Amino acid sequence: MDKLLKLMLEGEALSTQQMGEVLGISKEELAKELKSLAEAGVLLGWRPVINPDVDQSVVRAAIELRITPDRDGGFDKLAQRVSKFDEVESCYLMSGAFDLLIFVKAKSLRDVASFVYEKLATINGVTSTATHFFLRTYKQQGFLIEQAASDGEKLNYSP
Repeated sequence: MDKLLKLMLEGEALSTQQMGEVLGISKEELAKELKSLAEAGVLLGWRPVINPDVDQSVVRAAIELRITPDRDGGFDKLAQRVSKFDEVESCYLMSGAFDLLIFVKAKSLRDVASFVYEKLATINGVTSTATHFFLRTYKQQGFLIEQAASDGEKLNYSP
């Protein structure tokens, strides 16, 4: 099972037949292991890594939240509530000056801003936020994003 996970995380996109060949197991054995990983909650899904520069119609941001833990559910209850918003791609409990780190996606800077002040800031227990917009991606999920050679020009961006 560990070899399969390593192959999936570090290898290229392979068909299940190709994965079986690399691991030296039959297609049926591979299907059984994949099913076992899914049932155990280890394998949550399959996602390709897409160059973020391809889709210019999406704005991504990291938002730090300082929260007061809920009396009954601690940080978990608030984190689960925040995670349910469609705009939220990922949510992490973290140490440091802020308690939660969330990654969000929206159609515009204004949509991210309104998400913060209409949805996040109104949650009982959220005491402050800090929003950081992503301007350029250099590496994502272990993959370097190829960039044209810089000619010293500034980044082009607009709201």
